[in-house]
Amino acid sequence: MKTIRYPEKNTWETLLQRPSNDYKKLDETVSIVIEDIRLNGDAAIKKYTLQYDKVSVQDICVSLNEINTAEKKIDAKLKQAIRIAASNIKKFHKAQKQKELVISTMHGVVCRQKSIPIDKVGLYIPGGSAPLFSTVLMLAIPAQIAGCKEIILCTPPSADGSIHPAILYAAKITGVKKVFKAGGIQAIAAMAYGTESIPAVYKIFGPGNQYVTAAKQILSRYKVAIDMPAGPSEVAVMADNSAVPAFVAADLLSQAEHGADSQVILVSTSEKFIEKVNIEMEKQVLLLSRKEIAIKALENSKAILVKNEKEMLELIQRYAPEHLIISTKNHRKIARMITNAGSVFLGNFTPESAGDYASGTNHTLPTNGWARSFSGVNLDSYYKKITFQEITQTGLDKIGPIIELMATAEELTAHANAVKIRRQFKKKDNTL
Repeated sequence: MKTIRYPEKNTWETLLQRPSNDYKKLDETVSIVIEDIRLNGDAAIKKYTLQYDKVSVQDICVSLNEINTAEKKIDAKLKQAIRIAASNIKKFHKAQKQKELVISTMHGVVCRQKSIPIDKVGLYIPGGSAPLFSTVLMLAIPAQIAGCKEIILCTPPSADGSIHPAILYAAKITGVKKVFKAGGIQAIAAMAYGTESIPAVYKIFGPGNQYVTAAKQILSRYKVAIDMPAGPSEVAVMADNSAVPAFVAADLLSQAEHGADSQVILVSTSEKFIEKVNIEMEKQVLLLSRKEIAIKALENSKAILVKNEKEMLELIQRYAPEHLIISTKNHRKIARMITNAGSVFLGNFTPESAGDYASGTNHTLPTNGWARSFSGVNLDSYYKKITFQEITQTGLDKIGPIIELMATAEELTAHANAVKIRRQFKKKDNTL
């Protein structure tokens, strides 16, 4: 991991750039597949599954028998771990539920806001290079709590045409019954338009590679809502001499192993600490099952030495990481000042992988700097907010002149008249 010492602020923007793609070429490729799925449905899904996943799939739908059989293939300890993680995620997201808001803004004027679950949602679960069954828990549990009527799940099949048993088990315990063997662009397009097998949904959730992200963003322009722009994973670590180099190295590698296009950033006020972390990473990376991927990702990664804590905080705020680990003496004080991050992990004993799996927070988070303006997936992600208002005749007599004055000032006389005609109404004889 390359070390940058005391960079000038005017170089930060360049320094903090994520790995770039040729978005024009990417969008062209993705758009061709989307249009093919729109026109040709299941046949196109099977064609691209063979082309991209190297799997010939006869039946896109996963049967209930496949789901039930999958449970028998999972170790009892893993099943227990999944259930405990699910319980923690459920507790945290259930606590986010809000009561209906009812406010009387003036005498005779009542306004309400009600959370209505989105009827149909689609969950995308990456499964190509790593079967992310934890993402099933993160997406399906809040959908169930919110009360979404239809929840469908798409995930790419493995080489033998099956779905990883842990993904199917996670789907079963979260109540997801409609599971489909489709990944990548074709899955996103199918959930947006619908095919012979896969129902169309109103909102799509889930992380993915650059193709999945591009498909979501293209389709969000005119066809379907999405959770957020969520691309390659990333982590930033703020650390001083109170941090443990082995811990920080492990955290950086835990993100680097996600994919070659992942990025990890270490920001510290101590050059000696950075050197120790690099030594630890060299040792630990050799023990990883995905070491080639991690090593490739580290080419996009940096250790940045800064002058003081204030500069460290300012640089991190500008980067707006998906995951932020604060391993400093005063981590709670620094955390109170953080405004741009997807999810924050405090102290030496809070690894980022806790949030990825079992602490209870959601791991579907904004990447690529979108944490400046997007939240991670939460219970509200599965709701739409509808407002209601009811005004009595007395209330309209009070608020009416205000509305008429404002509407007239905007030269919208029909708006003003909609109030005026009601105020002139005589209740006794139903006349104007």
